[in-house]
Parts: sequence; C-alpha cells; structure tokens
Amino acid sequence: MQRLLEWIDARFPLSATWKAHLSEYYAPKNFNFWYYFGSLALLVLVIQIVTGIFLTMHYKPDANHAFASVEYIMRDVPYGWLIRYAHSTGASAFFIVVYLHMFRALLYGSHRKPRELIWIFGVLIYLALMAEAFFGYLLPWGQMSYWGAQVIVNLFAAIPIIGEDLSIWIRGDYVVSDATLNRFFAFHVIALPLVLLGLVAAHIVALHEVGSNNPDGVEIKKKKDGQGRPLDGIPFHPYYTVKDILGVVVFLIVFTAILFFAPEMGGYFLEANNFIPADPLKTPEHIAPVWYFTPYYAILRAVPPMFGSQFPGVLAMGVAVLIFFFLPWLDRSPVKSIRYRGPKYKIALTLFVIAFIGLGILGILPATSLYTWIARVLTVIYFAFFLLMPWYTRYDSHKPEPERVTAK
Repeated sequence: MQRLLEWIDARFPLSATWKAHLSEYYAPKNFNFWYYFGSLALLVLVIQIVTGIFLTMHYKPDANHAFASVEYIMRDVPYGWLIRYAHSTGASAFFIVVYLHMFRALLYGSHRKPRELIWIFGVLIYLALMAEAFFGYLLPWGQMSYWGAQVIVNLFAAIPIIGEDLSIWIRGDYVVSDATLNRFFAFHVIALPLVLLGLVAAHIVALHEVGSNNPDGVEIKKKKDGQGRPLDGIPFHPYYTVKDILGVVVFLIVFTAILFFAPEMGGYFLEANNFIPADPLKTPEHIAPVWYFTPYYAILRAVPPMFGSQFPGVLAMGVAVLIFFFLPWLDRSPVKSIRYRGPKYKIALTLFVIAFIGLGILGILPATSLYTWIARVLTVIYFAFFLLMPWYTRYDSHKPEPERVTAK
C-alpha cells in the first residue's frame, strides 16, 4: 500500500491534499454545536446528487408523462418511494442546514475580514440552491408545481422594458408548458449541480486558505509555536472528523424519522395539491411556494403595487436576497463574535430572526389585510437590520476580545 501511495503521489497530490485540508489543517479548538452545519450541508448535497441520479433513471421530462413517471417511481420502482422522499426531504433539509449555517456566521462574525470572499461564495451557493430548488419544484408536474412556477415566472414580467421577453425566454413558451419542463429539467440535473459543486469547492478552498473562524472571533494564526502550528488549533482530522460524525449520526436519525414517518411534513415539504396532476384550466384556491421561499414571497406581497405594476415588490424581493452580499462591509463592529458585542447588535439580530421567521409563516398564509400589514412591519425590520447596521455596530458597546481562544 505504501508503494502504491508513493506511485500515486508522484502523479497526483493525494497525500499533499489530505494533509493540506485534513490532517495538517489546523482548526480552532473551541468549535461548538453551531459548527456542525457546514459539514452537514455537504452531506445533504451528496444525498441530493445520489438520489437525483436514481430519480432521473425513471423520470420522463415530458408534460404528458412527467406526473405518471413520478407515480411509477413511487409505486412500481423498487424502493422508488424511498428515493423520491429522500430527495424531497433532502431539499428542505438542505435549506434548514444552510439557514442555520448562515445564522452561525451572523453570530460569530464569519463574514468579517479576512473571510469576505468565503461569505460571497456562500451567498452564491445560497442563490444557486434557490435556483436549483425552483427548477426542481416544477418537475413533479403537480398542481402546485405548475401554478407555483407560473406565478414565479410571471413575476419577471413585472420588470420594466425586458420583463415580458425575459419571462417568455425563461418559460420557452407563452405559458408554462412542455418546453418549460424540459429546460427546467436540464438546469436542475446538469447546469446548476455543476455550478453548486464548483462554488462549494471554491468555498472550502477559500476557507482553508484563511482559516476557520471560531466562537471567540480570534485569529488563531497570529499565535504559533516553533513549528508554525497555531497554539489554539488542533488538526481537523481526526478531532473534527470524529466530532462531525456525531453530528451526522444525530442528523440522520432526525432525517430518517421524517423520511419514514412524515415525508410530507403536514404539507410543508410536499403539498397535497402536488399529488394532483397539473391542470392549466383549474387554479388552486391558494398558491404559495415551498416554505423555504416564503419569507421572500411575503416581502413581495407586502410591497404595494405602483401604477398597476408589481415591480416594486419584485425589486424588494430581489434586494432582500442580494443585500446579503454587502454584509461584510455593512458590519462596522470592532469585534466579530456576539460574545463580545453589545446589546444593540444582539437586539437587532433577535428582531431580524423574528422578522424572517414571521415572514416565512405569513408567506404560507392567504394575503388578508391584517397579514399584509404585519408583513409590512416585518419587512421594514428585515431591511432595517442591514441598512442601519453601519450605525448600530459602530456605536454599540463591546467587550475586548481575548488574545487567545477560550474553552467556553
């Protein structure tokens, strides 16, 4: 085996890659619960790719056969129901893990210098993931898939000048049709997975170049021993590979419990209307996107139309996502971690989380007058978190950061 390894190393940097990214990559020794979600996101990506490959073996991207092919997978393909439910549950699990991963960055300042590029890659992954989920949502060709795609694509028509042409280009037709299904299938199974894999690789390489953040926000590379190893760091392997295995086990217990006992999750993971074939002549009573899009859908509905155009709402929805790119430069606090920040940031982050969850709930509910006004208040809080950040982070009180990481 040693001779084989030497033969490979002479032709491919296998051992060097192992050392650079695992056995000799030094991570802070005080990682906590919040640092599980990066590796879990990678695990869910693998689950989605593997289950997606098996689904494409039996799925037919044809408006006349798509729904029937999904039913065939569920009823006749050996363990097809398991593969389909694993894929649909994995989609929601992916967003849960990514949202918690992003929240950890807000807690401990993982978006701050020198990790701005890591954060940008992360937001690009988030955008690609949203696009991937949107394109995949149409593929079952159920009622909610069809009408949800119809509503979302029609939003692009609200963009001035180019809107109508853009929506026709996205659909490939004047309505959601077989052409739309085919191009969405191509994007979902080929184009976007390649983009996601490239962005994930760039995200990890950038992370390992500058080093991982930690709950104290202390740069461990500043304090090294005589061999150049960080005093407050430990090798990622075996210490954090073992720790991550614990997180994986707990995650898989929860994941399989949902998979076997509640794959529809009360209609939040798979809506009841999606078990009905798409009917262009019958509109569902209430059309709402899947739960992970509902915060932005609520923002869209909260902004009133202007001159009969829904463009202000579409613009607000787009800005609500894109504003994450600017977070490293909006945050002016002299410390990174919430452990040492003052009350202003803690209150602002709490209100932001409440607003985001509240908008997500309102996005599922019908747009009554009361719910619309509540959504407007929460939308103001959502944007205030970002737009006022340069002020409340700069003038917030703070504790001095420690010189070394703590054991807490």
